[in-house]
Amino acid sequence: MIPNDPVMLRSYVNVKLRDFYKSLDDMCQDMELDKEELVEKLKNADFSYDPVHNQFI
Repeated sequence: MIPNDPVMLRSYVNVKLRDFYKSLDDMCQDMELDKEELVEKLKNADFSYDPVHNQFI
C-alpha cells in the first residue's frame, strides 16, 4: 500500500528509489505499480522525475 497524499507519496517513492531501485521503471515493475499513473499523480502536485538523480523533485 502506497501513500495517497502526493507529498507523502513523493517521499515514499524517493526513499524506495534511493535505497532499493536503480530506476523508476525497475521500481514500478517490481512493486507492480502503474508508472504512468504514478508519474501523473506526482506531476499534478508539481513533482517531476529526474532520471539522472533517480528521484522526484
